[in-house]
Amino acid sequence: MRASPTHSPVRPEWLATCQEEILEPAIPVIDAHHHLYDRPGSRYLLDDFLADIRCGHDVRATVIVQARSMLRLDAPPVLQPIGETEFANGVAAMSASGIYGPSRICAGIVGQADLLLGDGVRPILERHISAAGGMVTEGGRFRGIRQPVAWDPDASLVNPAYSTAKDTMDSPAFRAGFAHLRPLGLSFDAWLFFHQIPRLTALARAFPDTPIVLDHCGGIIGIGEYAGRKDEVFGKWRAALRDLAACPNVTVKLSGLGMRLGGFGFEQRERAPSSEELATSWRPWVENCIEAFGAGRCMFGSNFPVDKGSYSYAIGLNALKRIAAGAGEDEKADIFWRTAQRFYRVRAPGMQA
Repeated sequence: MRASPTHSPVRPEWLATCQEEILEPAIPVIDAHHHLYDRPGSRYLLDDFLADIRCGHDVRATVIVQARSMLRLDAPPVLQPIGETEFANGVAAMSASGIYGPSRICAGIVGQADLLLGDGVRPILERHISAAGGMVTEGGRFRGIRQPVAWDPDASLVNPAYSTAKDTMDSPAFRAGFAHLRPLGLSFDAWLFFHQIPRLTALARAFPDTPIVLDHCGGIIGIGEYAGRKDEVFGKWRAALRDLAACPNVTVKLSGLGMRLGGFGFEQRERAPSSEELATSWRPWVENCIEAFGAGRCMFGSNFPVDKGSYSYAIGLNALKRIAAGAGEDEKADIFWRTAQRFYRVRAPGMQA
């Protein structure tokens, strides 16, 4: 079986080897990036996610991001992702009942549509919006599109489920489709690799009114051809990140650093890492994101269950709180909930704008 560049196996016994007290448990949290799915050998649904977030951190609301889950079996390929939006909206309705606790799971939904369809993507976007309850002003939950564009010459790093090319974001067809996001009140989640950030910068400059969020700190790679090249990768990533940050319509997610792709190797340790160990490894990357974008354009995302192969929910969020320990209260609020609330327009009990 082809090894996944992102996923490491989730081992509950291994995760249990590191237990910590929750840091700053009173800070409200919006988790701006997680997934739910049921796949052969990998089941992660509402009960599983609730078990993870009920660890002592105050998670008030979440945003679910597409992961090719619950696709419509009998629909044409371009319409299959609407099934995932219907599924996510169903989970959101369950959560909104209050039966499953105070957290509002899937309060925002980021789905998938093929922007390479150009103008043909418009009716598909409209169907996503309808499947999630209508426009935001009508109480709908659909917030944006993630069409993964991660590409690298090393095919082993790329998810074969998505058809991508080096110049996908530059193509006239993609940009024609992208132009329909803003008129419908939708944002774009950009999942790409660090060396593609300049192409995203060009896209952001071409569409300055379309909200864009850079997923997973900008797609750091530390495996395959990039193993042993940390300083080189960091230098290119940092320079590209700062150019991108000059685009005011772009925000960044502090997420995804538990993926095998990053080469941190947490999953290879005999014991699960502590939050101090994670914070030490993450600090240069996370602090550069915060310095470049400012706390007001940074948001937390767990990327669970993908990152769960490297650490538990409690430990990962503790690590980010350690990195942000010297920030002011307003900056912490931005990072842990307020930026996500503004960007995705989600609300949760007891949270004010």
